[in-house]
Amino acid sequence: MTYNGERFAKRHIGPSSSDESEMLHLLGYQDIEAFISDVIPANIHIAKKLSQVLDSAKSEVAVIAELREIASQNQVFTSLIGGGYYGTITPPVIKRNVLENPAWYTAYTPYQPEISQGRLEAIFAFQTVICDMTALSLSNASMLDEGTAAAEAMTLARRTSKASDDAVFLIEEHLHPQTKAVVQTRAKPLGIKVIEVDAGHVARDGFDQEFFGLLLQYPDTTGEICDYAKVTEYAHSKGALVIAATDLLALTLIKAPGEWGADIAVGSAQRFGVPMGFGGPHAGFIAVRAGLERSLPGRLVGQSVDSHGNPAFRLALQTREQHIRRDKATSNICTAQVLLANMSAFYAMWHGPVGLREIAERVHGYASRLHKASASRNQNIFDTVTIDVADAQGIHKLALSKKINFGRISDTQIRISFDETTTDDSFNEVLGILGLSDTKADAITPAFARTSSYLTHPVFNTYRSETSMMRYLRTLADRDLALDRTMIPLGSCTMKLNAATEMEAVTWPEFSSLHPFVPADQSKGLRLLIDQLSQWLIEITGYDAVSLQPNAGSQGEFAGLLAIRNYHDSRGDFSRNICLIPSSAHGTNAASAVMAGMSVVVVNCDDEGNVSLGDLELKIALHADALAALMVTYPSTHGVFESAISQICAMIHEAGGQVYVDGANLNALVGTAQPGKFGADVSHLNLHKTFCIPHGGGGPGVGPVIAKAHLAPFLPNHPLDLLAGPTSGPGPISAAPFGSASILPISWAYIRLMGGEGLTHATEVAILNANYMAARLKASYPILYTGAKGLVAHECILDIREITKISGV
Repeated sequence: MTYNGERFAKRHIGPSSSDESEMLHLLGYQDIEAFISDVIPANIHIAKKLSQVLDSAKSEVAVIAELREIASQNQVFTSLIGGGYYGTITPPVIKRNVLENPAWYTAYTPYQPEISQGRLEAIFAFQTVICDMTALSLSNASMLDEGTAAAEAMTLARRTSKASDDAVFLIEEHLHPQTKAVVQTRAKPLGIKVIEVDAGHVARDGFDQEFFGLLLQYPDTTGEICDYAKVTEYAHSKGALVIAATDLLALTLIKAPGEWGADIAVGSAQRFGVPMGFGGPHAGFIAVRAGLERSLPGRLVGQSVDSHGNPAFRLALQTREQHIRRDKATSNICTAQVLLANMSAFYAMWHGPVGLREIAERVHGYASRLHKASASRNQNIFDTVTIDVADAQGIHKLALSKKINFGRISDTQIRISFDETTTDDSFNEVLGILGLSDTKADAITPAFARTSSYLTHPVFNTYRSETSMMRYLRTLADRDLALDRTMIPLGSCTMKLNAATEMEAVTWPEFSSLHPFVPADQSKGLRLLIDQLSQWLIEITGYDAVSLQPNAGSQGEFAGLLAIRNYHDSRGDFSRNICLIPSSAHGTNAASAVMAGMSVVVVNCDDEGNVSLGDLELKIALHADALAALMVTYPSTHGVFESAISQICAMIHEAGGQVYVDGANLNALVGTAQPGKFGADVSHLNLHKTFCIPHGGGGPGVGPVIAKAHLAPFLPNHPLDLLAGPTSGPGPISAAPFGSASILPISWAYIRLMGGEGLTHATEVAILNANYMAARLKASYPILYTGAKGLVAHECILDIREITKISGV
């Protein structure tokens, strides 16, 4: 650990000063300032240094001390709030060997299966857990959270439905409120009408409109285990799909959704060993019945054989995904939650089916005893009880004095959810607060009890000792390639050091053990950290407002494009629905535009890899009255700083459109140029690329959306936290108010450790490294695209077409 602020930057940045001089000399430069001046177009190169607006670098010791002080402002109470977030115990063998192990958290998305076999096997195990627990045929490699998984299930149902465009989507009234809100946000730009219903009434009386899907909570948010067999049968008779938002721990005791007819199951694997973390990150999940496989969103791992006939894992059915199908993809999701999915899979292995059932029975026992002792309207419950009381506020006040949080419902109702961390002492404390006497627990009602087996594969029934589990985890890691072994040559994602100091606070209970819906005064520290990080990102990018809610770059894109759409609508420009996207763009861009209710028109690139100004002018003229936005990556995915970027922005603005600059390549801009100053209106950033949150083998990520002042009123907000966005916002695009809040200390620490000068130098060296590599390779491997002076950005594309002609490979 360093005691000198400048020393961390030197450890973070790979090349030494002598290495830098040698590279500069090869390129024909005396110093890095002259080199950068030739790379960055003069019309966007910022004169004001980041060191003038950000504090100077702090030492590792000082940063940890400051984080400790911030963490001390959070209050970690016993949270029995439930609603999709529950206390859980991360087994130490998993915490130490996975969550805190760079072999697991620094790996990239497994596009190259030959260097990802260990991680792919772990993800395959996660998919098996989800399929077994839900009794459905196929699950994907994880979703971002339960809310977005439900929204994806809705769009899956719409894609596969033969119903008319006027058909509506039904959601049960006792769905978790954050899931309701995320589904509503996603539905509106797609023109889908969402209607809340009582499932019991629909089962009895039917529904008088055409509908294509029905979303149910199982058990519901009040704690009730409902019999959905009749409403499912009715929905199927109308050609609709039935979606169950469910709880993995409950499914160890109650009938699986697939057993009573659900077509799709969604939910969160959080309570399988992943801390609440003030809302995330956690692995969401989605599983489908046979026949819906090709409509499934996100990554999917399949088992095959290699060239030697040995079992091998790989990504499967990729033709569904955005990097191939672009605007026709099933989803815009790219990064998901692989690290957390792996943790949940290992949790299932560690406990096995017997251990999981024991945990669930203990949790249910506490809930059953409270249910019998109290004035509850619930009839059949798993872990949650909704109780009628005379004075809810008085009870909450008494509970808070005991450092316990109950779920807040109304002046005459409270809600209490038990979990793996509940003890006899804490249960007795609850009884004392409510003035109740203990009773004997009942078993799950036989009509709802699960009788089918699950997790029968040997992998879930083998690793019972810590030694065997540790060795298994090591065996998997040894079949992978991550940053603990070597560099990963994937330029656009700017893999970088994930320093131990940056990672340290992630597992502190003051950050990891907070429920996302605790009273605001219990999360003062994290809210302070969020405010500070937000302000720093604004200073770095030149924008005016930011939301940290999006828990992936794909969701940041959606939020930014939705802000543009709602801005146009607020001005009465309802016909503006065309999004121009260069042919060089990442496939996620096109898929995100479609999610925001826009139609994609492709703009061609010229022979130099730049956006063709002539074709752009033509497309603007063709769609002038309908132009909503241009979505462009800068520097481009071709590895070039396009000198005409400000001119391009001006052309769009003159036609009444807005400019979205994809911030995936911000690693080449920090300290050198600011999208908010050179003409962009909104961007998303990738904290898991530019600001050191590790990639986790395919997640977690954080994709903040950041905008100019006129778009600020249209950034995401949240119905359960009025401090999490503007009141005029469109609603949440992630389930938790601040998304994956517990990993934000990583980026906070990185910026604090580097300071403005260090951040700028990291950018300069990234660009220098790329140009040095290009210069050394270009004689044998021509560089496909370069800038005006023959230089590239922080990445480049090698032209191997001649090699292909010669070799036939």
